[in-house]
Amino acid sequence: MHLQNRVTPFGDIVAIAQRGLFTGNRGIIHDPATKTLLCKRWATRTWLICDCAFRGRRRDVMAGRSWTELFFLDEAVALSAGHRPCFLCRREAAERFRACWASARQESPPSAARIDTVLHEERLEQGRKRLHPVTLLLTDLPDGTVVAVNGEAYTLRAGLAHRWTNEGYARPELIHDADWLLTPPSTVMALHAGYRPVLHPSINTTPNRSDDA
Repeated sequence: MHLQNRVTPFGDIVAIAQRGLFTGNRGIIHDPATKTLLCKRWATRTWLICDCAFRGRRRDVMAGRSWTELFFLDEAVALSAGHRPCFLCRREAAERFRACWASARQESPPSAARIDTVLHEERLEQGRKRLHPVTLLLTDLPDGTVVAVNGEAYTLRAGLAHRWTNEGYARPELIHDADWLLTPPSTVMALHAGYRPVLHPSINTTPNRSDDA
């Protein structure tokens, strides 16, 4: 039986077999005795994206009370859920994210705490995932942005939309409209400014000829 520790682009934490590229956390939100989640889905405003391997350290998932290990298909999904790169295990990525954030806002590089405060306002609304209006054409949104269409999440890349599934990304599609923006607007600004999230290899699936029509 799978542990409930996989994060969807909507920020939900589910029990599926999906193998992801990144881990991360939102503080301690589990009971180590049963390895099950508590009622709360976050215990801190610091929502991180971490490397699965760091300095040879190994963790027994959900076995301790240090933090609850969560897993993401890729970085685009983690960013969509409202997380940001960790300044410890992903220092280089975190510094790039901060620099792009500052460039987009034309301000000095913010502290990690400032980024967390802004993201917390943008990722939640009354305790649930905050859905943002789509104010740009999909073709004007940067690669790695995630949008919602009919209750499904799609990661945008190179003019195509890649639907998130339990197994990875489905075959790419050409879509023209979306219902909601899932990636927080400030993160989208950082993507516009040049931050490039790590994407799952399944996103490279070649579309059918009919998909190009």
